[in-house]
Amino acid sequence: MKTKTLCTVFFLAQMLFSLAAQNNSKPLRVGVVGLTHAHVHGILNRPKGNDIEIVGIAEPNRDLAARYAKQYKFDPSMVYSTIEEMVGKTKPEAVTDFSSIFNHLNTVEYCAPRGIHVMVEKPLAANWKHAQKMVALAKKHQIQLLTNYETTWYGSNAKAYDLIHTQNKIGQIRKMVFHHGHPGPIEIGCNPEFLAFLTDPVLDGGGALTDFGCYGANLSTWLLKGETPKTVFCSVRHIKPNLYPKVEDEATIVLDYANTQVIIQASWNWPYSRKDMEVYGQSGVLECLNGKDMLLGAKLEDRGTPLVAEALPAGKNDPFAYFEGVVRGRIALQPFELSALDNNRMVVQILETAKHSAATGTVVNWKKFFKE
Repeated sequence: MKTKTLCTVFFLAQMLFSLAAQNNSKPLRVGVVGLTHAHVHGILNRPKGNDIEIVGIAEPNRDLAARYAKQYKFDPSMVYSTIEEMVGKTKPEAVTDFSSIFNHLNTVEYCAPRGIHVMVEKPLAANWKHAQKMVALAKKHQIQLLTNYETTWYGSNAKAYDLIHTQNKIGQIRKMVFHHGHPGPIEIGCNPEFLAFLTDPVLDGGGALTDFGCYGANLSTWLLKGETPKTVFCSVRHIKPNLYPKVEDEATIVLDYANTQVIIQASWNWPYSRKDMEVYGQSGVLECLNGKDMLLGAKLEDRGTPLVAEALPAGKNDPFAYFEGVVRGRIALQPFELSALDNNRMVVQILETAKHSAATGTVVNWKKFFKE
């Protein structure tokens, strides 16, 4: 009798394992929430593969949806007016949010209790109150909640982390300087639907400070392995009030840590688009000029030795492949890595203290502000 029972249990276990394997071999069913964020072109223009399948789109702006349906040749019938209708009709396993930053909370509030995983565009939330609610919902309902940045997929940033922390090429980090931004969203031709929330202090959480300050906050939190700053200071400017009357177009954030200073220069006034960083250690300097080109040297004057970083490996080289891998359990998120929730919670905290500093003209004490 015992032998028969053991055989039955073993047979059932094999069946369950086989079903799980079959399920994981199918593309991840993904719903798209919103089409107003210009980064949505990344998923709409992505070659079809075996990792994800877009099953539905939630977008109330029918004209925008029709325009993209024509451009990317998807069936307009897969577009629904609300997230409720899209989820109810298509049953996605996960969603990617390309609506306003303010709407990220609404997406998580709806999806988390239903066990639907979420990836949002940077930053995680428009403000700290929203971020707290989102983190609590993700933990309570045990969903993955990722944040996507363009710079996460730069081979140069991954190589920089290895050179600093594994190979100890520049010694302990003493200073980091981040330059992120472009000439301005209007100047570079962002579409009207994107501009409508990008230049709104509530829907986006700010202007250049939010839009590009989040990159340096994300990368520095990763490179410093989750260390919290002791103080935060931020100065903002409205250099082009005729174009951006509601939000700042220039922001400089200074984060002081125990033994490191971080300077984040976020701007809609650069003469060109840029996403680069300089990391200064006790014995050298490392520069990431773009997604692949780097410089490593003992001092900045000689510009160091040119390096070319390899592209990230397949499955970890773009946000949607990575999202699928995390949801399926093949990729385990490490503490404070670039897409992880603990990192991006801290990013919102940094932005919140920076906004408070800019508004009050004061240096913000981190522990007092968050009452840790």
